[in-house]
Amino acid sequence: MTYETYNEFRSDTFTVPTKEMIQSVLDCSVGDSVYKEDKDTLELESYVAKLAGKEAGLFCCSGTMSNQIALRAHLYQPPHRILCDYRAHVYSHEAGGLATLSQAMVTPVIPANGLYLTLDDIIANFIPDDGNIHMAPTRVVSLENTLSGLVYPLDELKRISHWCHDNGVKLHCDGARLWNAAAEGDVSVGEICKYFDSVSLCLSKTLGAPIGSLLVGDRAFIEKANHFKKQNGGGLRQQGMLARMALIAVKDNFPKLKETHKWAKEFGKWCEENGIALEVPVQTNFVFIDFSKVKLNPSVWDESCKKYNVRTMGNRISFHYQNTPDAIESLKKALLEAYKDSLVNPYVRKGAPSLYRASSSGSDSTMVEKEKQAAKAI
Repeated sequence: MTYETYNEFRSDTFTVPTKEMIQSVLDCSVGDSVYKEDKDTLELESYVAKLAGKEAGLFCCSGTMSNQIALRAHLYQPPHRILCDYRAHVYSHEAGGLATLSQAMVTPVIPANGLYLTLDDIIANFIPDDGNIHMAPTRVVSLENTLSGLVYPLDELKRISHWCHDNGVKLHCDGARLWNAAAEGDVSVGEICKYFDSVSLCLSKTLGAPIGSLLVGDRAFIEKANHFKKQNGGGLRQQGMLARMALIAVKDNFPKLKETHKWAKEFGKWCEENGIALEVPVQTNFVFIDFSKVKLNPSVWDESCKKYNVRTMGNRISFHYQNTPDAIESLKKALLEAYKDSLVNPYVRKGAPSLYRASSSGSDSTMVEKEKQAAKAI
């Protein structure tokens, strides 16, 4: 590889195309995908849609695009709102897209169990369309699987799905790493996707394709989403080269994910054995170090990583199939050195938290109750 990824722990987005992917471009189709005339794109969309148990698929430039156009396609006329986890990528890391593209209010909820939203969380924060003209009713619930590396329990997804459908609420899944959830749970992608009206499946993260995300759903929904894709500048022409590489990524790299989970779990166990606290349990390919409990200085951590030639970002450590055992050992050395410094020079964070730090205190869900009370007072 011309770009080194063996020591890259910032994100699984840093995976690069394999030699096989790049060579496949020589034989890719060159039709116009906007006119639905590109063979490789159509094959990719059909293949992933069938994996997910959905009628149709739509290749998008990125996970942000597939999420945002999916949510927009579910919404018709404002006022409306979307309910999601307060850490959700669609809310916190997509450049305010819900406000600008969908004109939607957002109800960000902190899970009562500290891990994932339950049906009880959703019901407690749901705004019904009951004629109250002061409120924006909840039209869509958006869940993320995995979130902070945690796999959403299928039983809870089933409960939420049934309730949403009984109450006329659409259910979307940001499945950027749903591949990991399926691999870890030894269930099919379709078994998870069947509970959702729409699912965004990233190809460029844990699977290693260079570009792209697949949005899946019923055919009418995908046609409407394609309209918004074009409107937002996502109408790629000869995208067959991207689709060809993405299909190879799905077929060749999906079976490799469980090994990355093993590396992450072993690293998490090593952290705990050395007194390095974690924010959440390690279930898939992410390890979240609790910087606040450890009192670890981010600057010292960065310098240690440079010393041992590993790349990290904040408290989130991401494992992917292009890492190597030697790089993981170097990562341990860097963390242990930074941790030992924290025992002598404990660091107290000031100001805003780091990019991937998930605060465990406070709750935005109380804002919904305040909204309701204010509406009654008007």
